[in-house]
Amino acid sequence: MTDNTPEWFTRALEVPFEDHTVSVAGVDVHYLHWGRGSGKPGLIFVHGNGAHAHWWSFLAPFFLEDYSVAAIDLSGAGDSGRRDRYTPEQFAREVNAVCRDAGFGTDTVVVGHSFGGYITLKTGLLYHQDIEGIVLVDSAVRPPDFKWERDPRRSPIKPKRVYETFAEAAARFRLMPPQECENQYVLDYIGRHSLVEVDDGWTWKFDDGMFNKFEFGTNMHEDLAKLRCRVGVMYGEESYLFSQDIADYMFKVLDESVPFVGIPEARHHVFLDQPLAFVSALRTLLAEWRHSRPNRQLH
Repeated sequence: MTDNTPEWFTRALEVPFEDHTVSVAGVDVHYLHWGRGSGKPGLIFVHGNGAHAHWWSFLAPFFLEDYSVAAIDLSGAGDSGRRDRYTPEQFAREVNAVCRDAGFGTDTVVVGHSFGGYITLKTGLLYHQDIEGIVLVDSAVRPPDFKWERDPRRSPIKPKRVYETFAEAAARFRLMPPQECENQYVLDYIGRHSLVEVDDGWTWKFDDGMFNKFEFGTNMHEDLAKLRCRVGVMYGEESYLFSQDIADYMFKVLDESVPFVGIPEARHHVFLDQPLAFVSALRTLLAEWRHSRPNRQLH
């Protein structure tokens, strides 16, 4: 930790958790679990592309008063196994399998960031009977006529390099998509957990060929319109991936009862930029869900 690491961050990382693995379609899927056996509702966090479960380690403890909390390593990421092919449906199956293995019930909420929001949306569509709701974090659902600046199916991940030393590799950690983040202590932590030792040195844990083996399914805007569980949307007010036009479109596809929460002074990696504001906003959203009935027609 650096000299300017805040006390709340250090305390959060001192909260004990358990490592677990569940086999899903022949691949070991790893996850972290806080508060196992508490009997409380389930809350599972789903990371973005190239990330891993430890992106949530310093946030999960803030929810333990009301939830049993898990964070998944999707296959092809973190400490989970790799696949010959990846699909949104398979990823959703992994999220559901972790929920079952963790002992979560139908009052579970799934929270997904960026690409993990895409998987969370698919989980909500396919397993709505097994969960209470989903929260999409800076995971933009674009209209069908959206004009892309580049091919959206092109992998944002560059081929991995091998570095001679752990320190050299850790110093090369960068956020993708690129952005500045003033909380260097957060970047140092997740960067250290992004590395694995190999024969010639150290490299990143993620499968850099995942997008070449990924089969895109239906468009997200079609899935969004079909959701039959509760939905919340959170985004960084300075995120270039989540414009006001996109927020307006998603609001129209859903309805006015769905909360849209903008986090000030946050970019795409919302909870890295403003971790405590993110925690406060998400806890408020979840508290409202625990004490209300959905206004949306979930049929």
